[in-house]
Amino acid sequence: MKVVDILRVKGGTLFTVTPDEGLAQAVATMSERDIGSLVVMEHGDLVGMLTFREVIAAIARNGGSVGTSLVRSVMDDHPLTCTPETEIDEVRRMMLGRHARYMPVLNGRTLMGVISFYDVAKAVVDGQDFENRMLKAYIRDWPVEDNPETAGESKL
Repeated sequence: MKVVDILRVKGGTLFTVTPDEGLAQAVATMSERDIGSLVVMEHGDLVGMLTFREVIAAIARNGGSVGTSLVRSVMDDHPLTCTPETEIDEVRRMMLGRHARYMPVLNGRTLMGVISFYDVAKAVVDGQDFENRMLKAYIRDWPVEDNPETAGESKL
């Protein structure tokens, strides 16, 4: 399974912010949209990710308030990225290695979407469920041997 398979199911809605937007407005957008991340774009290029992790760290540093901080001052300016053709197992390893919960998907320099750790976990579980159903159907339809003396012998 590849990232493109997740994007196909997930849809193409993206929420972005500029690095010079106020953190308070970005947090309001995240809250209103019930999302855990915003892609930070500048002049059509991905320049960072803003997730609840960066927001919480900024609030802790600022005595419990976002204050007048800009997105630029708190964003992850080197986020992990993948392509639509990246295998899900590789994405899983990348996300686990960096404790990343969100990953932008780029096709060249074009932003195709964002996948979350939840999206990856759901895709893996759905794939395993499908495989389990197929295996159970195969076992259930296993042919019964007519002659018990030859049961288990190969007919090659």
